[in-house]
Amino acid sequence: MNDKELYIKATAAAENAYAPYSDFRVGAAVLTMDGEVFLGANVENASYGATICAERVAIASAVAAGNRDFEAIAVTAPPCGICRQFIFEFGDNIRVITGPDADHLESETISALLPGGFHL
Repeated sequence: MNDKELYIKATAAAENAYAPYSDFRVGAAVLTMDGEVFLGANVENASYGATICAERVAIASAVAAGNRDFEAIAVTAPPCGICRQFIFEFGDNIRVITGPDADHLESETISALLPGGFHL
């Protein structure tokens, strides 16, 4: 799957976001090493700290299905710091694809986006 196709899946996932407070819908699509794609959308909460970002929803869905080896993740907005560390947990060479639309994408490894990311 190419970057544009993965980003288009992330864009479709954003339609399912639950964002009544910010009205900022974010979608993510994580690509496993074996070619499976798992989708995520942000889910807000009145207690803002309980809000979960699209990237974490997508990765958690993949992990729940038994997948932990990721090649790339496409996100319709740049990942926040918590999500960068969350992605880094599963590999420091995972590619992060983002951009304003499917025709203007950038791709960087999570290590480039999170200098100093850590593993226990």
